[in-house]
Amino acid sequence: MDDLKYGKRNKRGDWAPNEPVETAPLFVFPPKLMAVLKWLPHYFFPWNAIFALSAVAYWAWVIPSVETMQTLSIGWAAWLYIVNAVCVLLFYGAFEVHLYVLKRQENRFKYNGKFPSDQKNKAFWFESQNLDNILRTFLSGVTIWTAIEVAMLWAYANGYAPWLSFSENPWTLALVALVVPIIHEFHFFCIHRLIHTPLLYKWVHSVHHNSVNPSPWSSLSMHPVEHLLYLGTAFYHLILPSNPILMLYQLHYAGFGAIPGHVGFDKVEVGEDKLVDSHAYAHYLHHKYFEVNYGDALIPLDKWFGTWHDGSPEGEAQMQERYRRRKEKLAARKARTEVQGAAE
Repeated sequence: MDDLKYGKRNKRGDWAPNEPVETAPLFVFPPKLMAVLKWLPHYFFPWNAIFALSAVAYWAWVIPSVETMQTLSIGWAAWLYIVNAVCVLLFYGAFEVHLYVLKRQENRFKYNGKFPSDQKNKAFWFESQNLDNILRTFLSGVTIWTAIEVAMLWAYANGYAPWLSFSENPWTLALVALVVPIIHEFHFFCIHRLIHTPLLYKWVHSVHHNSVNPSPWSSLSMHPVEHLLYLGTAFYHLILPSNPILMLYQLHYAGFGAIPGHVGFDKVEVGEDKLVDSHAYAHYLHHKYFEVNYGDALIPLDKWFGTWHDGSPEGEAQMQERYRRRKEKLAARKARTEVQGAAE
C-alpha cells in the first residue's frame, strides 16, 4: 500500500500525515451536529468497542464470584494477574510482532523511520528499549493494574462502591459508559500535566519519555508512581453511580487503550486494502516535543491551555513561539536575580 497517498516522508525516512490532527467536535460551540454525527462512529469503533467488550468478557469468564471477592486473598489476585499478563502479552504482542518483528508494513505509515531495536541506548535497562519496556510493563504495570482491579472489585463486593444493576438503571449506566473515554481524557490530561512538573518529571515521568521513538511495549513502560496515577482512573467509580463492568471498561481503556497512542504507526494495514487508524499522531508529537499535546484531543484541553500542536507548520510555529517567550522570561528572571545580587 502506498502511504504517500496519505502523507509525506522526509529525508530521514520519517512519515507524517498530510492533514493536521483535529480535536473531536464534541466541545465545539456553537455545536456542529453534522460534524458530531460524522465523527461519532470513530468514538466507538474500533478501539472503544474492543475495550468495552473485553470488560464484558472479563466479567463473564474471568472475574471470581462476589462471595470470593468479599475476602482479599492471594489466590484470586494471582489469577487476575495471570489473566491480565496473558492478555497484555497477546494484545501488545500482536502489534509488536506484526509491526516490529515481522515488519509486515516495513516503515509504511511509521512516524519515526527507525526501529527501536536498531539502536542501543544507555537510558534503558540492558541498553535495550524493548527489553526495558517489557520488564517495566510486567513487573510494575500489570502488577499495579491488578492491585487496583482487586481493590475495586473488593470494594464492590463489600458495598463500598455504588453498584447499579443494568436491569434497573439502564439509562444511568449507558450514560456512564458513554463518558468513560471522557473521564479518561480528563484524568490523563490532569495527571500528565502534574508529572511534567520538574521534580516529578525528573524522578517519575522521564522513564516513559525515554522512549522518544515509541513502540507497542512503550505503552505501559512507566515508573510505578506513574502507573498508580495513570491506572488510578478506575477510582472514579468509587463515587460514580456505576457497575463493576464499567469500572473494568475504565481500567481496560487505560491499560489496553495505551496501545493505539504508542504503536508508532499512523495506520495499521489489515489485509491488502484495509487500514485501521491508530489516531496516534497527537501523542507521538508529545513524545517528540515533550511539552505539547498532554491530552489525546477528545477534549480540546491542550487548545484551551495553549499546548496544542496539530502537526502543521502553523502548529510548529506556535510551539516555537511558546519556547521563545519562555526563554525570554527565564532570561529576564536571571537578569533581575543578577542585578539584585550585585546590589546586595
